[in-house]
Amino acid sequence: MDNLNMTIDPSCLREAPLAVDVIKQLDVFGIILYSCLTLMAAVSLLVYLEECVYVYKKVPSPKKTTIIWVIGAAPVIATMSCLGLWIPKAIMFTEMTSSSYFAIVVYKFLILMLEECGGEEEFLRRCGKGRFRISTGPCCCCCPCLPRVPVTRRMLTILKFGSLQFALLKTVFCIICIVLWTNGNFDLTDLGITGTAIWINPFVGILTIIALWPVAIMFMHVRNILRSQKIIPKYAMYQLVLVLSQLQTAIINILALNGSIACAPPFSSQVRGSLMSQQLLILEMFIITLVNRLLFRRHYDPLPAADQHEKDNAENATIILHRESGDNMA
Repeated sequence: MDNLNMTIDPSCLREAPLAVDVIKQLDVFGIILYSCLTLMAAVSLLVYLEECVYVYKKVPSPKKTTIIWVIGAAPVIATMSCLGLWIPKAIMFTEMTSSSYFAIVVYKFLILMLEECGGEEEFLRRCGKGRFRISTGPCCCCCPCLPRVPVTRRMLTILKFGSLQFALLKTVFCIICIVLWTNGNFDLTDLGITGTAIWINPFVGILTIIALWPVAIMFMHVRNILRSQKIIPKYAMYQLVLVLSQLQTAIINILALNGSIACAPPFSSQVRGSLMSQQLLILEMFIITLVNRLLFRRHYDPLPAADQHEKDNAENATIILHRESGDNMA
């Protein structure tokens, strides 16, 4: 902003620059920063590929497919953020790709908890007499008076569908947004009542909350059963990816739209805010990828049978009865 005539620098109103323009304006610090972030994204991808090979060889189906999907969230987001960092014009596409992949991970994490219990049938046999506590976040954490619902196959199907709808509809909405963008009808910065973004984004937010609720319900039910499978730190990493990739990015974009992030030619405030978000995500997803490697790259032992103690008690009771019968006969 020029202090004399209060005019805006024309470069702050331009669209995102081309990749070659980004490279030309890099100074020594920028070259070092971009190189380190690119190296982190590359290492994240290599660590993920190494994990995939290990899981594919050591873990039986179908659990290995689910694990590969879940551990891929952080490296995929890091890779897409690196592409958006070097090619600012593609940021909208890289963010949509990351969000679509994570929408699938939300559903896959629910399936992972079931498979850690031994599958759907084993889960129902183990927990069929229990009840789900539905007063959990993000929908009903403030409603402890809600009744608990029985663990049935029908209820389990409802929970799975609640997360599956987000994986499907999020991808559909991303495709619709891209089609509208090519026709000039979609702009993330257009928050007017006539803009399409102001209608699509809140609806996607509602779908996100609906999808996260079943995962939270399932986690609260199995967290003690799967404590030996390190389900609590795994769930923490899943939640951390959610907060950083969705909430953090949304906050930075809102600050950029309000002008709280200063323009730095050739980047407008919106583009600069997006680049800051990509840089943070690469570093954060790199750390999460390393932590996930410690959590998932291990030997997978099956859970003990649900009725193991009941069988032992029955056998002990039978032995005692036989001994008592023998003593009486003697």
